[in-house]
Amino acid sequence: MGKNKLKKFAEMETLGCVHQYPQSVLESEGECPLRGQWGEKVFGNANPIILELGCGKGEYAVGMGKLYPDRNFIGIDIKGARMWTGAKEVDELGLTNVAFLRTSIHLLPRFFAPGEVAEIWITFPDPQMKKVNKRLTGTHFLDIYRQVLAPEGKIHLKTDSPFLYAYTTAMLEHNSITPLHATADLYNSPENEIVPPIRTYYEQQWLGRGIPSKYIAWQLPPAGTVLTEPEIDIEPDTYRSFGRGVLQSTPEFQK
Repeated sequence: MGKNKLKKFAEMETLGCVHQYPQSVLESEGECPLRGQWGEKVFGNANPIILELGCGKGEYAVGMGKLYPDRNFIGIDIKGARMWTGAKEVDELGLTNVAFLRTSIHLLPRFFAPGEVAEIWITFPDPQMKKVNKRLTGTHFLDIYRQVLAPEGKIHLKTDSPFLYAYTTAMLEHNSITPLHATADLYNSPENEIVPPIRTYYEQQWLGRGIPSKYIAWQLPPAGTVLTEPEIDIEPDTYRSFGRGVLQSTPEFQK
């Protein structure tokens, strides 16, 4: 591990907005001590709690924290070195409605009580074209989200991936879930008016290369409703996202 990463990990321990719980703590206590008490003990209020999953540098969590002071935001990722960037900004700006949690998304029910979370944002995740159980909009994860979301809680997906957008649309239709909003070209649709005006570093690069951002939002059916995967073949993306390979040619780039 590089010295820079070690320095960031050490500094993360000193930032009040960062919460890290080793696996050993969860195993001994069964759940995070803050479970069911994030509003009271972390934010000091009863405002809605909104999660950004796979937050990376936390650009969305921090951006929404600036825009909506009457809501609480928690960026969640397993990689602490990237999270450091957002945590430092929160610390320097003195934002009191933004926090970070370093853990696996699989463990959300150990950190949040039923109904504790008002909304979930999934921003530009790996589409996991070969592994359905790893897709953050797949039924495996939806069953996890349902354990912490409020009854009227919303899930938002913002993605560059045509594959993930098509898969998510098919999965919702297969399970008779009507999207609240859906567009394959966010910035050229009316939905642009309701989505927070935040563009991450990588989103700006994708847009600059002709890849439109896609957005879809929905609510989950109540607990006990069985969610199943659609049997459908979806054309794979013809490019790879930044950081996961070389960007390949697409029709948009050939104009």
